[in-house]
Amino acid sequence: MGMTVEQVISETQNWSEEQVEALFERFLVSNYRLPDPDYDAAWGIEMKRRIDDIESGREVGIPGEEVMARVGKFVGL
Repeated sequence: MGMTVEQVISETQNWSEEQVEALFERFLVSNYRLPDPDYDAAWGIEMKRRIDDIESGREVGIPGEEVMARVGKFVGL
């Protein structure tokens, strides 16, 4: 049987940042995929636009409590 998550955390807690990054990247590549830089850049632009809209008053945000209440109703909680 392989290592538990706790064992992996314990084993890697003293690793350098570079070693942890390499492990994480390898995990992503083997189990999922690497992030798409174009996709990340597009989301960065969109997030900046949305923040600018809220900060300028063009849009009004929804309080977090209201969002969570709506989500709770949606998922049946």
